[in-house]
Amino acid sequence: MTHEDSPSGYRIGDADRECRYAVTADGQHIGRIFRWHGGWFALPAGASEATRQGDGRDGNQAAARYLLAEYRAGRITPQADTPNPDPAADGPMSLLHPRLRDTDRNGKAARKAVAGLTAYRWAPLAGYPGADNPWRVWCQLCGWEGNRYWSHLRGRNGNPPSPYRHPGCIGADKVRAVIPAYADSPND
Repeated sequence: MTHEDSPSGYRIGDADRECRYAVTADGQHIGRIFRWHGGWFALPAGASEATRQGDGRDGNQAAARYLLAEYRAGRITPQADTPNPDPAADGPMSLLHPRLRDTDRNGKAARKAVAGLTAYRWAPLAGYPGADNPWRVWCQLCGWEGNRYWSHLRGRNGNPPSPYRHPGCIGADKVRAVIPAYADSPND
């Protein structure tokens, strides 16, 4: 994600705990963008409904350009950026992300994902969003916080995930040494 001012006049900020990125223009908050099931959505400041604006690698830019166009046309009134409150302040974190339907299947997948995060020393900072949506997590090995996809963290075919976790984390050999789940894997 680019966090610099674009030549087009908008800036995409850092992600919040729901993996939504603030978008500013002329130094004012004009909305948020986020990825959900492969698409990028734009949520104008003051609105409660997001609209799909793009897909793939440049979808974030398409969503930000949409917010900028709406702002320039006078259809978005800039508002103070009000990040989502810290979910820990309201008690226990929800198992599921608010945009994920509460079904038996989703609950089962969420419990399996949280157990997997625990085994590989990650901690969720938000409810489970589904395997292919960004999930805010905390690295218990070095304290890093950021977005990861469960589909990338779970490993494949009985093998553990890559021991490379994120830039700046402890090395792969140290990861394997401190996480017992790597010792139990068939191909490590």
